[in-house]
Amino acid sequence: MASSTSLFCSNFFISKSTRNTLLPSQFCLPFPSYTQHYHFKRFFPLPKVASVPYQPINFDYLQQEFNGHGVTFEEVGGSCMAKMELKNGSIATILLQNGLITSYKAPMWHGGKVELLHTAVSEGEFGDAIIQGGVSLNFNFQSNDDDEVSWSPTNWVLHNIKGNAEESIKVELINKGPDGKIGLKYIVTLEEDGLGSELEISNSNSMPLQMKGSILTHFTVSNPEATYAIGLERSNYYIRPPFESEFILSPSVSSEEKGLEKTWKSSVKQFFPGWGTSNQNNEAEGSQSDSEDTIGEEMDTYKQLKERISLVYTDAPRSFTLIDRGRRNSVLVGRNGFDETYLFSPGSSGVESYSKYAYICVGQAAVLQPIVLSSQNVWKGGQYLHNPNL
Repeated sequence: MASSTSLFCSNFFISKSTRNTLLPSQFCLPFPSYTQHYHFKRFFPLPKVASVPYQPINFDYLQQEFNGHGVTFEEVGGSCMAKMELKNGSIATILLQNGLITSYKAPMWHGGKVELLHTAVSEGEFGDAIIQGGVSLNFNFQSNDDDEVSWSPTNWVLHNIKGNAEESIKVELINKGPDGKIGLKYIVTLEEDGLGSELEISNSNSMPLQMKGSILTHFTVSNPEATYAIGLERSNYYIRPPFESEFILSPSVSSEEKGLEKTWKSSVKQFFPGWGTSNQNNEAEGSQSDSEDTIGEEMDTYKQLKERISLVYTDAPRSFTLIDRGRRNSVLVGRNGFDETYLFSPGSSGVESYSKYAYICVGQAAVLQPIVLSSQNVWKGGQYLHNPNL
């Protein structure tokens, strides 16, 4: 590939005076290294218009600039993939432009490595490759000013890489709103026993900012029937239709199941007659009805995920565990900054073991209630995946 003088097509560069920024907040557990001191080497140009296609990336430059950090770069379908690899065998890969983490291979007690994330590749309408699953960001920002247009971040830009292959590696991506007044940092951290995904959002607008959305994670499992969620008991939950996202992986609907999503609420009401009874016929008040569809309280300590479910938990513990008996492994899922946890299972009916739809989706979310960010303020939140199998 021919080299270019810049990595991306852009007429806008970040000022050097912005290099000394706030450090990411420390996760509860198990990432103490978030508080370590780290420095910046060089900023990457940010596209002036997010929708403008990037020029070809200079992979030789990337390898030279970040040599020694335990990261290598590859071209995948016109996008740039960063592969993070530690000496103990932990590996994670991330597509830089869309921030999609496609793989996390974790060392196991038996000495081998196991893929914990579930990713599927399919062909698009125009023959392009569509990648779904993994760990993805799905957020929308809206100012309290009714005249403001909502905005969702796309086309992330590589900002910096820190760390080393012996201890931990951090890949930092950045994005900005259409007027440059919403600053986003997305920090992916690979540790010896875990993977962290943290967002840092700054609001330079004169008005408060509302954020709705989620960090969605697809975990690969042998079969949903062999998978259990432990630690969600006594949490309130809401039944919701499956989240909409370009990265979420949803099972295909059979001819017998046509109209399933359309009748989702009516089928739920067969079991919970009082669900969603208010404001259903008033589109102007539709958002109000969302806050009134409480279903109940989770009573299962050891919740089997063999049934098709789509639940948003509130006041849930900051972490819970997924156990897959078929693969004989588990993962601890924790969150920071978010108040809601999303849990989706495609169900085991019709799903073959170790197939495309053998997965469980977990989200750290702000869906029922948006996160409100005051003017000139900074919000931090994220997810960590802890591997207890070493």
